[in-house]
Amino acid sequence: MQKIKHAGYLALLFMASCTNNSRTAEEKSNVQLITLDPGHFHAALVQKSMYPGVDSVVHVYSPGGDDLNFHLDRVKGYNTRAESPTHWKEEVYTGPDFFGKMIAEKKGNVVVLSGNNQKKTEYINKSLEAGFNVLADKPMVITSGDFEVLKSAFSTAKAKNVLLYDIMTERYEITTILQRELSMLPGLFGTLEKGTPENPAITKESVHHFYKYVSGSVLTRPGWFMDVSQQGEGIVDVTTHLVDLVQWECFPDQALDYTKDVTINSAKRWTTPMTLSQFSAITKLSAFPEYLNKEKSNDSTLAIYSNGEINYTLKGVHAKVSVTWAYKAPEGGGDTHFSVMRGSKLNLAIRQGKEQGYKPALYLENAGTLPDEKLVQEQFKTVEARYPGITLKKQANGWEVVIPEKYKEGHESHFARVTGKFLDYLKNGSIPAWEVPNMLTKYYTTTQGLEVAKKTK
Repeated sequence: MQKIKHAGYLALLFMASCTNNSRTAEEKSNVQLITLDPGHFHAALVQKSMYPGVDSVVHVYSPGGDDLNFHLDRVKGYNTRAESPTHWKEEVYTGPDFFGKMIAEKKGNVVVLSGNNQKKTEYINKSLEAGFNVLADKPMVITSGDFEVLKSAFSTAKAKNVLLYDIMTERYEITTILQRELSMLPGLFGTLEKGTPENPAITKESVHHFYKYVSGSVLTRPGWFMDVSQQGEGIVDVTTHLVDLVQWECFPDQALDYTKDVTINSAKRWTTPMTLSQFSAITKLSAFPEYLNKEKSNDSTLAIYSNGEINYTLKGVHAKVSVTWAYKAPEGGGDTHFSVMRGSKLNLAIRQGKEQGYKPALYLENAGTLPDEKLVQEQFKTVEARYPGITLKKQANGWEVVIPEKYKEGHESHFARVTGKFLDYLKNGSIPAWEVPNMLTKYYTTTQGLEVAKKTK
């Protein structure tokens, strides 16, 4: 467990709050955010909500350019929206020395990182060395070499008494929460199967789209998002969420050891084609940048390694995770998630296809002989007590969990949940003991999966 010494933490917060003495006491808060080189829209989503105890002034350090402008426009949109507007004040520094300037000025105590992943692990480590806490978007690493740096970063965080945490929004999606809760009821679910490579005990599949809407507008992506050396391949990017959920659901609140608990059985990767016209539609660029030459399959089409699959065992349990990127979602659709946990009594399945209106739905499905309905309903009361209003709807092959709308927060709202949790950890001076070893296990799994996939024809 990482702890922040009480006196040192208070001193850090006092220094952060005193950087602008002209502001009133009401405007000063214990936590001051720094946004470092924002290049991904997730950086702005952290600021879609306000947080108690967090200063409204956010210091932004960037080399400048379109990435920064898009970020500032998104934050401005949250400040000027009609319903529940935010009131962030962005103080921006631009220049080639932006990172060194951030370290030297130390105008905050929490660095938020969401952007180009090529240097992210280095930024994380050096920010921790300078005494900043770090809240980093996924992925924190995209290569096996980066993983070694991440190991050092966690050691640095411990030595400096600061926190390092990554943004795992999918833990806050209601069907996933309930899948986890129901899997912890042996009277209903039974025990988690061990599975086989051909029939894993837990499967998670994610479909994403390059062309998408965020906060009501078509998302403009930076050109480098299509460069896997900067963004990372799909197998080490979105797959981070899936591996995290496998750990979080199969071994809740348990510390894992990547040196002995993980075995990569197989992995593969494949490309998504993107034409120049498609690329231009999402980047507003009229030509492919030179750094994308290596991604070209011909002069007018990119071949992006955005898809991947890892088949592995975690403490003897067979798991499979896969991510697929399409260019654009079908009408009425969006990013989707599919998941099955196989129990000795029931399977717990999340489906999000056309039949579900592209909205995630959770099912209790026959794993052999369907359990007695009275027993299922009795066991279900345990979870229903924690989530009032959820019910079971009988189906031919089991039951659907009917979930009230009040629990169905969108993906964008989950960023406030993760940030709020991190702020709680910061206030308490520690994160749960299992989080650090499990972050290491997660990134070991993704980066080693990539190594195996690269060797697979």
